[in-house]
Amino acid sequence: MAENLAPEKRHSFVHNGQKVFEWDQTLEEVNMYIELPKGVPTKLFHCSIQASHVEVGIRGNPPYLNHDLTHPVKTDSSFWTIDGEMHITLQKREKGKTWSSPIQGQGILDPYAADQEQKRLMLQRFQEENPGFDFSQAQFSGTCPDPRTFMGGIRSE
Repeated sequence: MAENLAPEKRHSFVHNGQKVFEWDQTLEEVNMYIELPKGVPTKLFHCSIQASHVEVGIRGNPPYLNHDLTHPVKTDSSFWTIDGEMHITLQKREKGKTWSSPIQGQGILDPYAADQEQKRLMLQRFQEENPGFDFSQAQFSGTCPDPRTFMGGIRSE
């Protein structure tokens, strides 16, 4: 049931006709996906994740990405891997916070897409708090409340 509330598709940030990265989010994390150039050994790629900043590149070259994050992350549980593409997992410092983009000022979701993300995160929250129920077909009429604060807020473990 919970997998029915997973992101259906990735959002893309395109600049000057080139896809820079794709991303999606859950209640707890934001995932960035970066296509890697062919022919470069994976050991040359690097990624630095700081509380409010991310840097990605190839060692010995200027960084491909060197930007502030939209919201702060938990650095001790954020990480990156390479398996055909670079996958950066950013652990949200504020569980349930709806991000409009991972990178500050870059690739921001339009208002409709942002509302759809907030609705999906709210349904994920309901699913997490009520594991015996299936919220995958639930719908909101009107504006969706903030998943972090609605009805007492997100329960911490």
